[in-house]
Amino acid sequence: MRDSLYLAKVAVYPGSFDPITLGHLDIINRASNIFDKLIILVLNNYRKKPLFSMNERVELIKKCIPDNNKVLVDSYTGLLVDYIREKNISFIVKGIRTISDFEYEFQQYLVNSRLINVETILLMTKSEYNFLSSSLVKEIAFFGGDISNFVPQPILKDILAKMDKLRLEVD
Repeated sequence: MRDSLYLAKVAVYPGSFDPITLGHLDIINRASNIFDKLIILVLNNYRKKPLFSMNERVELIKKCIPDNNKVLVDSYTGLLVDYIREKNISFIVKGIRTISDFEYEFQQYLVNSRLINVETILLMTKSEYNFLSSSLVKEIAFFGGDISNFVPQPILKDILAKMDKLRLEVD
């Protein structure tokens, strides 16, 4: 009888992940220990021009996630709340680095809660990642700096190759 009452706790971790960083990976690992299923959802941020295509970002994330039936990677081009509604998801996971992140995510929580019944779970970033962002990684890599301590090793060469190509286009 108990099994019939069990409802899986499914969460979505949305972001642009352009590219995924060790900070993102930390949130993914911690959230996957909390929820029965975690969907890493790659979204496009219309305010930014992505370095990697949506499909490339999905593949980069998959390279960093060991085979795990609890963690899925997906992409979506619409509103997060529409995806949540379509997939019947109960939780949103967000990583918080700074007070400004909290203010932004709190605003998103207020809007999302007006649009759909969903809980938002905020996970504080570990101190070694609180400065880290995909934008910073891209800037360091573009100028030839060492990003090996900021991104998962399985995708380091992918990022560097993309930056080499970008530098050629800019020159």
